[in-house]
Amino acid sequence: MVKIIAEGCDGKYTLSQLLTVMEALRSPDGCPWDKEQTHSSIKNDALEEVYEVVDAIDTGDTAALCEELGDMLLQVVFHSQIAKEDNEFTFDDVVDGICKKLILRHPHVFGNESVNNSSEVLSLWDSIKQKEKNQTTVTSTLESVPKAFPALMRAAKVQKRAKKAGVVEPISAQQIEEKIASFKTALQTNNLEHQNKAYGNLLFALAGFSHTLGVNAEESLNTATNTFIEDVKKAEH
Repeated sequence: MVKIIAEGCDGKYTLSQLLTVMEALRSPDGCPWDKEQTHSSIKNDALEEVYEVVDAIDTGDTAALCEELGDMLLQVVFHSQIAKEDNEFTFDDVVDGICKKLILRHPHVFGNESVNNSSEVLSLWDSIKQKEKNQTTVTSTLESVPKAFPALMRAAKVQKRAKKAGVVEPISAQQIEEKIASFKTALQTNNLEHQNKAYGNLLFALAGFSHTLGVNAEESLNTATNTFIEDVKKAEH
């Protein structure tokens, strides 16, 4: 039986105690489920927790936000404990890494660089990041966008980077019309592969068009989905 971990003197647990709790769960006398987990087996849990944090922010529920941030922190602690057991890295390494990254990428705060606005901050951040990651080509910059991103988000981000690098022009309304025309042509065929490609090209163009409009593609689609659900709700009452 694992020894009960007491709360702090103020009735609250601390970060160090959270690490102890996680270590206990993974110990020989710990939880069978927790002991079985690997980086791969719980990777989707991390995605779910991030989405739940965003949902709490969108709904303005600060109590839920506090809880979901704890769940997200658990994922960091969980992966760190697994890595520690495999002699890969520790939670302290994670903290050390992010502190060093923040200091390095904010030379206008911790160094001698100067910036005038948020736009210059982002440009400076991207420049430093590309040097860190050895992203010497536009291709390497585009390939660094995680494939695990939702498809719409990934398409928009890839095109944003391509536009910033000057390899493509902003998507125009005329290009959207051309993609729609190509899709209509594809629909007249019985070639599913052709239709799938034309449909993907249309979605990709629409994702890029979000930058032309100055909107967030992911948020726009979520708004449309929410509106659809509300319309169905009204129709049912």
